[in-house]
Amino acid sequence: MTTGKPARSAIKALAGPLLMGAILLGASLYAFGGLDKLFKPASADAASCRAAQPLTAALKPLARGEVAALQVPASPARLIDVAFKMPDGRDTTLAAFRGKTVLVNLWATWCAPCRHEMPALDRLQQTYGGPDFEVVTINIDTRNFDKPKQFLDEIGVKALVQYADPSAKIFQDLKAVGKAFGMPTTILLDKEGCELAYLAGPAEWSSPDALAFIGKALGRTP
Repeated sequence: MTTGKPARSAIKALAGPLLMGAILLGASLYAFGGLDKLFKPASADAASCRAAQPLTAALKPLARGEVAALQVPASPARLIDVAFKMPDGRDTTLAAFRGKTVLVNLWATWCAPCRHEMPALDRLQQTYGGPDFEVVTINIDTRNFDKPKQFLDEIGVKALVQYADPSAKIFQDLKAVGKAFGMPTTILLDKEGCELAYLAGPAEWSSPDALAFIGKALGRTP
């Protein structure tokens, strides 16, 4: 079968614009770092968090008892950098906590399991909190902004800093990367922001099982 002259002319006419479009797309991706974003993120994150693999391997057997539901990744990756508010209303992000291990916990006053585990998280902060570790509890109530503080005051929480995201965008951002499906949501990150463990649901964070798990992550015991 042969191609007629009109068909060959049409192909030639399309070839020029298609080639120019490909060149312009490549130039745009290069100029804005798009090629890096398309092809490098997964491998780059895996490489930057590779040093955490021996620790996650050591942590996995400790996900038992009161913290048996903890999911420990075989290949840790860096969690996305999410934004929230400090108690004085200033903006901050998870990146601001680099250099210390953090247990990030999303909670709300309308979430009964969240309310139940707050005292245990407070005791965990009292036990291990310091320059190398912090329990970062982030409230996502979108109404009655005084209610979280009133609740924590009523139950005698003293050690936890009252971080918040009244927009609840942090939940949506974590949900988009498969790290938030319900409340509470808790993620343990190492000093480089690499995920050591993830939990969907509550836990008894001041139990011997939890203290052993967090202690191992920190290289110490309670």
